[in-house]
Amino acid sequence: MAVKDVMEALRDVVIENSRLSELVKDIRLVGKTLEIVYRLPRKGVEEHMVEKTKEALERVPEVDEVRVRFVEEAPAQPVMGAPMFTRRRVPGIRHLICVGSGKGGVGKSTVSANLALALSKLGYRVGLLDADMYGPSIPTLMGIKGERVSVDSTNRMIPIEKYGLKLLSMGFLLPSEDTPVIWRGPMLMRALTQFLFDANWGELDYLVMDLPPGTGDVQLTLAQNVHITGAVVVTTPQDVALADVKKAVAMFREVQIPVLGLIENMAYFVCPGSGEKFYIFGKGRVMEFATTYRLKVLGSIPIDPELAETSDLGKPVVEKSPDSDTARAFVSIAKLVSDMVERR
Repeated sequence: MAVKDVMEALRDVVIENSRLSELVKDIRLVGKTLEIVYRLPRKGVEEHMVEKTKEALERVPEVDEVRVRFVEEAPAQPVMGAPMFTRRRVPGIRHLICVGSGKGGVGKSTVSANLALALSKLGYRVGLLDADMYGPSIPTLMGIKGERVSVDSTNRMIPIEKYGLKLLSMGFLLPSEDTPVIWRGPMLMRALTQFLFDANWGELDYLVMDLPPGTGDVQLTLAQNVHITGAVVVTTPQDVALADVKKAVAMFREVQIPVLGLIENMAYFVCPGSGEKFYIFGKGRVMEFATTYRLKVLGSIPIDPELAETSDLGKPVVEKSPDSDTARAFVSIAKLVSDMVERR
């Protein structure tokens, strides 16, 4: 039994204007006993939810018994002691994962695109939001430069679909890829809020958000206004990158966003002839950093010429070369991230 099988079975059951899949807080399988923990929308519907859950899961394999528990819906979390801010859940999005870094040039957008594709390959419904308003790169990475978003009958933006992902980016709103974004902070924040709450994402298991580098307005606005499941931080092995990653990790922790772990990009180079690994930017620094800051290293991505080539061509390596070592590394990271998230 896979978690996605359970979520698929619960998607069609609606109680209190919410699908059961949207109310799931935790799922555990012990032997052949499946335990589901729900957020309780209101008191008095517990018995009905238990009945509908058992009916929906009758045909899910490897499950002999279903146990249901409830936790009352908690109020939105105040952030940094400021009571005027509350965190909202994005409708239809089960988990929102931010991919950030303390600096530019570490391959964060490439990692975001391939992580989203890897989650999709695992069977999840996935979206990818390019939140780097000044330097949107997802249109290039996904091979959809020049695409423009449309709106539905309720005036909500309809994400572009490519490789099984739903995609939104500032790049889809600009007249051309050479057009600079010359907006002040408040305008950018309104646009980002619209990407999240005024877009027709449908139902997604994961929305991966590619953050801009640094620890500025975008990150703070998200932390103050949006319920985020967790953050993944991308770094390279150099000391200059790790120095900025410290700031990113500290920022996420300060605003109470769980840091799921680190992804080490450009970790090593594999010689095509001998297969020997060369640690061009040094070895062991990321693991040492992770140990010091009590973080998990989710995986290491090699310096791979094909990764750069496929990114430029608009066909990420997970899609173009799924059997390559680099693609398998991304899938391994995606499995680890999804396992961590589903356990929470």
